Order: sequence, then C-alpha cells, then structure tokens
Amino acid sequence: MTRQDAGPRTGSGPGPGPGHARASRRRRGSAYPYALYLPAAVVYLVIFLVPTVMAFYFALTRWTLFDSEFVGLQNFRDFLAEQNLRIGFQNTLVYAVVTSGLKVVLGLLLGVLLTSKLKLRGFLRSVVFFPVLVSTVAVGITFSVLLKPDTGLVNQALAVVGVDGGDWLGDATTALLSVALVDVWKGVGLATVIYIAGIMSIPSEYYQAVAVDGGGAWHRFRHVTLPLSWPATYSVIILSFIGGLRSFDLIWTMTRGGPGFTSDTIASIIYKQYQAGFFGLSTAGNVLLFLIVTAIAVPLNHYLGKRQVTA
Repeated sequence: MTRQDAGPRTGSGPGPGPGHARASRRRRGSAYPYALYLPAAVVYLVIFLVPTVMAFYFALTRWTLFDSEFVGLQNFRDFLAEQNLRIGFQNTLVYAVVTSGLKVVLGLLLGVLLTSKLKLRGFLRSVVFFPVLVSTVAVGITFSVLLKPDTGLVNQALAVVGVDGGDWLGDATTALLSVALVDVWKGVGLATVIYIAGIMSIPSEYYQAVAVDGGGAWHRFRHVTLPLSWPATYSVIILSFIGGLRSFDLIWTMTRGGPGFTSDTIASIIYKQYQAGFFGLSTAGNVLLFLIVTAIAVPLNHYLGKRQVTA
C-alpha cells in the first residue's frame, strides 16, 4: 500500500458536512414547539370537533340510541315551526342583554370599590366571588324556595317594611326577570374579578396626572378608570352575553320555562324536545342555537375588539 492510498480520502464523496448537521438541528428545533401543541390538539379534536361534526350529522337524521334514519332538513323545518320558538328567541335575547348589562355595570362598580383602600377589602372580595363557586342547580333550588309567594324569605322580608311581594316565579311578567337577577347575583363575582385585574393593571401615573390637574374621584373614574378598563369590559361583555344566550340550567331549575311558556328560552325548548324523545329534533335545535350564538358573538367580538384597538 502506498502512502497516498493510506491517507484520508477527503474528496471521495458528498458525505454530510457541518452545514447539513446544523440544518437538521434547526429543523428539529423548529418542530419542537409545535409538538407541545399535540396533546391540546388531540383533546380539542376529541372533545369539540368530533362531537360538533357528529351533531351536524345527527341533526339530519331521526335517531335513537341504536338506530338512525336520514331525513335531511326536516328536523330543522320542524324545529323552526315550533309555536313557542318566537317567544323562546325573544326571551333568550332579553335574558342575555339584561344579565350581561347588569354584570358589566355592577362588576365595574364593585371592581372600583374593591380596589380602593378598604380595610376589609380581601374579605369583601371573597364574599363577592363566593356565589361563582356554588353549583348553579343549588343556587336555582335555593332561590326557588326563597322566592315562594307565601313562605319565601324574600316576601317575608318585604312584608316587614310594608311591601307586598308577589309570586316572583309564578307571574308571567316577573318570572324571567327574577331568574335573570339570580343569574346576575351568581355571576357578578367573576365580572368583578376581571375588572379588579383590569383596574390594577392601570399605571398609577395616570391617576397622579389627574390629581395634579386638580381632578377628584369622579374625574379619575371618568377619564382614567373607565376608558383604560375597556379590555376588562370587552371580556365581561363577551363571556356574559354568550353565557346568557346559552343559559339553561338556572332557568330550568327555577321555572322550567313557565308559567306556561313565558320564560322559555331556546335551550329550554331544546331540552323539552329531548325529554319528549325527539332526539333528532333536539339535535337540530342545538345546531341552530350554535349557529345563532356564532352569528351574534362573532360580529360582536369583531366590533368590540376593533373598539379596543382604537380606544
């Protein structure tokens, strides 16, 4: 063997060089963050996407637990022909507007109060947030007892001050509003927490500037707290409005859509169809409710988000 044959063969082939190794490491490094999304993507696929697609399919069928028959759009036509649907749709909008509006107003006021210099501030925050932790069904049952016309604690307390309370849940004019107020009582704690976080994130320099200009508490609220807490307001409106459109458990627990059908919402009408064994019809109603919520929430989110950017 000659000296030349024994030496290293530097030019014999293309072989992987340092540049190829660096490129391979870059590819692995760029793929690493996306791999972390995989568990969440699987959960989202199994829990949300697959049931949604199945709901759209079963809405086109007349089905039971063991059998199904394709009927096309007949379920949607039957659901839209439901005689109480107009009342249910109207009640759903009224319920969503009332509950979201009151949660915004009360949440903002409580947020301002609970970020001020109060000695019992921590305790009061816990008290305000406590109803959020209680089961909605338990809240509904409790207030159903409290609002009874003869033995309810609410009417007894009103009688002490000389006010004659009515049948809050049995009167068609007050049933839906009574449930809405209970919903506000239960959910305003979450709105307050969101507002507290939003208000505490406002830099103190803005308040100092108002003080230098001679402004009082109202000026601080009007010119600093109110506009700069808009992200919190945006979040509370979206969450509470969508929740109001979908509300079912509190209404069903307290009134079951009554008296008659006067406090029915779209969700309670859907449940009544399910109770009656019309599974395909109730599934079509759920799909329609999903489309209604989407048709309202997406433009609302776009409008509020645009205001948030330009505020």
